[in-house]
Amino acid sequence: MRTPSLPPEAAALDFAALELLRVVHDSGSFSAAAERLGVNQSAVSYTMAKLRGCFGDPLFVRQGGRQVATERCQDLLERSGLMLAMLEDMARPEAFDPQGSTRNVAIACNYYERVLLIPRIVAAIRQAAPRMTVTVINALGDGHQRLLSREADVLVGPFAPSEAGFHSRRLYVEEYACLMDPAHPAADGPDLDADGYLALNHVLIQYGPAWRSAYLQEIDAAGHVLTPAITVPSPAGLDTLIAGSDLVATVPRRLGARNAARLVLRDCPFRGQFDLRLGWASHTNASAMHRWLRDLIWQAGRG
Repeated sequence: MRTPSLPPEAAALDFAALELLRVVHDSGSFSAAAERLGVNQSAVSYTMAKLRGCFGDPLFVRQGGRQVATERCQDLLERSGLMLAMLEDMARPEAFDPQGSTRNVAIACNYYERVLLIPRIVAAIRQAAPRMTVTVINALGDGHQRLLSREADVLVGPFAPSEAGFHSRRLYVEEYACLMDPAHPAADGPDLDADGYLALNHVLIQYGPAWRSAYLQEIDAAGHVLTPAITVPSPAGLDTLIAGSDLVATVPRRLGARNAARLVLRDCPFRGQFDLRLGWASHTNASAMHRWLRDLIWQAGRG
């Protein structure tokens, strides 16, 4: 049985053309893609014309000063991304020497991890691989997308993507507690119950529209409503805000414990336990360097 031959246009394609498609998408223009690839803009235009002829689609349309991908292009980007990831895995050497490596590794995380875990992780990397460099980027609420786009090598945080193509490993279990000034009426005495807790003057840390803390989910599930006195976007500076006031913030226990010398940490009736996890994308699963990095972070980050 004969194997069907490819159309002439498809046979002329190569992985470099598919990579160019991704770079144009990420850059937003042909000129920016040419600069990023170190080629003339005419070379980008020529390859794009070849791709358009092959797939029978404009692939990009200009909107608001940017090249915006068509639906057909988005589909091609997803499929070619898998192909390029497989090729990358095939070409990647199996051995990895941390002592001699000069690679940069990117870790996606947020405030909690930057304060509690990143110093330990960076110290472990520098000890084992003194010539490697580290970039820490914000995970925000879409850290798994940063893995997929190759912005980050690993993700550290309370994330457990359920989509195919991702893996994760639990570092430890965390829970929420109440942080308050030592002179606060609730700083001493019996444990807080739900009514007493909800009646406090709360500082709510609103991390973003895509994230709702586990203790708030527990409050919702119990049919209660928490009405904050103050809302802030991050735990940064929380100790200064709370000290000498009647305000109470509900924070992850390990983060709150860093202020034990100045503030009081009490049990919260809505503990909202969650897993702190190490996550990565499937395209790095077999990489020797990434396996080394994940093992090192797991050892350094367990709490």
